[in-house]
Amino acid sequence: MRLTTPARNVTKNVQKPWEPLFDGKTLTGWHVYLKPGQPVTEKWVVQDGAIYLTAGGIGDLVTDKAYGDFDLEIEWKIAEGGNSGIIYHVQEDPKFHATYQTGPEMQVLDNERHPDAKQGRDGNRTAGALYDLQKPVTLNAAKPAGEWNKARLMIKDGKAEQYLNGKKTAEYPTSGPEWDKMVSESKFKTWPDFGKYATGKIALQDHGNQVWYRNIRIREL
Repeated sequence: MRLTTPARNVTKNVQKPWEPLFDGKTLTGWHVYLKPGQPVTEKWVVQDGAIYLTAGGIGDLVTDKAYGDFDLEIEWKIAEGGNSGIIYHVQEDPKFHATYQTGPEMQVLDNERHPDAKQGRDGNRTAGALYDLQKPVTLNAAKPAGEWNKARLMIKDGKAEQYLNGKKTAEYPTSGPEWDKMVSESKFKTWPDFGKYATGKIALQDHGNQVWYRNIRIREL
């Protein structure tokens, strides 16, 4: 008699593919914070294959979709003296008037000219840093204003890593005692909903200054 071994169900760890978050031509998949379904008709525009904030005052641009664990790649360029940011796990709810009330931020900044670079502690408000929460792992990773920077942000299993131009700028837990301590020593210490969510929208900040974003893609992890 020939004995056969029952087939086993083997689950393969198949990596999800990269998906574009910007097609280089339209703002499909994005909307102004708290204005879902409304066309973006001014200030956030597409120019030369990049999302371009021509002037401040319209509000942050956020993804239509929410993300939990992900790997994000994005290029940015800031105007002289400019300030912006990439904010994640944003909760889009009218009780929050701004994206940064709930979402942590990877700083986008002209380090040479914007005063934020010299505020905070140990460079934790400079480009590439986890804004106001952590001293950069690598200082001075940013290129000068007017030049393109390549950023990467990875969130997986309660941990985060940030990179700028191939250099690690931040590494931290997204919850737990260490995270709570970081928040307690920051400007966000009295904000009850800051950094409390494991999923949410990704935002490009309108901080009132010209900024450009391009080559945006994401892979859910």
